[in-house]
Amino acid sequence: MKNNKNFGEWERIPTEIFADADTAVQSLANEIEELVRIRNQVSEKTVLGLATGSTPVPLYKELIRRHKEEGLSFKNVVTFNLDEYYPIVPEHPESYHCFMRQQLFDHIDIPAENIHIPDGNCDREEVLQMCQNYEEAIKAVGGLDIQILGIGRTGHIGFNEPGSSLSSQTRLVTLDSLTRSDAAKDFLGEYNVPRHAITMGVGTIMNARKIYLLAWGRAKAEILKQTIEESPSDTIPASFLQNHSDTRIWIDGAAASELTRRKSPWLISFTDWTPRLVRSAVTDLSLKTKKPLLKLVEKDYQENGLADLITEKGPAYSLNIRIFNEMQHTITGWPGGKPKVEDTHRPERAQPEQKRVVILSPEPSEDVRAMGATINRLISQKHDVTVAYLTSGSLGVPDEEAIRGSELIIDAINLDESSLVAVAHKKLLDKKAFEPDCQEIRKLKATIRKNEARAALKLCGVKNGNIQFLDLPFYEKGKYRQFNITESDMKRLRILLMQKQPHQVFFTGAFADPSSVPSKAFQVMKQAILGLESEEWFKDCWFWQFNASNKEWELPQIDMVVPCSPDELSKKVQAMYQHRSQMQQLPLVDSNRKEIWELIQEKNRNTANRYDLLGMAEYEALECFRRWYPST
Repeated sequence: MKNNKNFGEWERIPTEIFADADTAVQSLANEIEELVRIRNQVSEKTVLGLATGSTPVPLYKELIRRHKEEGLSFKNVVTFNLDEYYPIVPEHPESYHCFMRQQLFDHIDIPAENIHIPDGNCDREEVLQMCQNYEEAIKAVGGLDIQILGIGRTGHIGFNEPGSSLSSQTRLVTLDSLTRSDAAKDFLGEYNVPRHAITMGVGTIMNARKIYLLAWGRAKAEILKQTIEESPSDTIPASFLQNHSDTRIWIDGAAASELTRRKSPWLISFTDWTPRLVRSAVTDLSLKTKKPLLKLVEKDYQENGLADLITEKGPAYSLNIRIFNEMQHTITGWPGGKPKVEDTHRPERAQPEQKRVVILSPEPSEDVRAMGATINRLISQKHDVTVAYLTSGSLGVPDEEAIRGSELIIDAINLDESSLVAVAHKKLLDKKAFEPDCQEIRKLKATIRKNEARAALKLCGVKNGNIQFLDLPFYEKGKYRQFNITESDMKRLRILLMQKQPHQVFFTGAFADPSSVPSKAFQVMKQAILGLESEEWFKDCWFWQFNASNKEWELPQIDMVVPCSPDELSKKVQAMYQHRSQMQQLPLVDSNRKEIWELIQEKNRNTANRYDLLGMAEYEALECFRRWYPST
């Protein structure tokens, strides 16, 4: 895109897109550090409003580093957290009191009396007074200098859910079902997530002198577009930030993917028509006008802001045919390549006929969820397929599920009391509230996940000998939002790749939140392949990304789609159902309650429907992949 620095007509809040979260938090940490050091020199306090969740974790890590390595002192800093679950005790591992201690306060020199977090453990009749006291405490120190925000999929800031007013103050709120669903994994089941929370109001937030809203990952892209580009509305509380005089939104490329300047830059200014952007514009036009690609006419282009495209790349019919062929060439029933055919226009090469394939799944279930039918195709077409689970997934198993599983095993085979299952079962029963899992319990939960994975892959045709569990140390030694990658992680994966020397690697996580398990798994893979470029097998290895989330890739980004017959889709659903321990952990796609197999079918059928609308052959369902090049 050329000469396009002003997006004011489209973006109602100043928004900066960074290469990644680390680059963004460096800039924000600079601004915080500058203010803190200036205030420290004159013995004045800096007042920060802080957020929780995965989004601010990279910022807190950087602030800790600057404190320990560069002497940044927080002795004159006063903090006010946005919110807290209710009811919840401060010692609960998912309380924001606990979160802030672990992620920031225990690692810097901030005085305890300078820390303010809403009390989620006070009596119900005391909540109103506590909220009023919180407001008064903010005013007493002169208000918030800087407020850090994340954004929820409902558009909430703090816990101000849809319907919150612009003038709202600190108060008790009822959490949206989508918000509680998103927290289900942290609480090991949605039924464990509190139904209420105490939050600063939108009005309280708006009183801050500066506001920074941070967001990472593709999951936040749609709500960010609405927040930034649509009129303020109480249905999206974050959109009220448009009324603030000094708010900035800092996001990474994945979170920015739905913004008009990224998705449809031709609507804003003169565009460099790259092949991928041409495909994006034409497929978007086809879906918007509800006309198949080959029925688009010049008038359709002119009336939808694409006159320049026709002038530069037209005429219309020739362009239609070109894009039709490009999209048609992404479709293949041979995800490992079709032997003994001309493969110029196929997404995968024909040679070698039998490929070595490695599928890297961050946790059990993500492989089958995204590409269960493709795995089945690869196996049936005689490719050597290895599924490698990078982590055990033990952190995602609720205690209740572990107790049920261990009781079933003990009753079935009358285990000795010294066995791992019996010991773990007893420790589960004796486990105190909020106590972290001991090694025996984690091993039991890992066993449950691994058995589920084997059962699922059996339905996809994968034999046990082709299933590997790498149990990467970053996961086994950590917990959600507290993972530290080391060389040991890269070494385990590097050994696997050197042993298998694959022609294809399927993976995910490139566009996930940087603190998430999929993102950490992707980072391990990127680091593991460094230095392998000179290997002969690596030069002929193709990397394919799958998307394990509820939403598929956008059409222009897709490089390969694999059709699923009704029977293949049904088998995939049955395979996913083997992951029983996860049935209550998976987040909702929206506020409507849907079962996981419904979401899987809906995702794959929706993709097939979009291809059908372009004028392609009609399929039951499609699984999609993007080509990834290690050099980029």
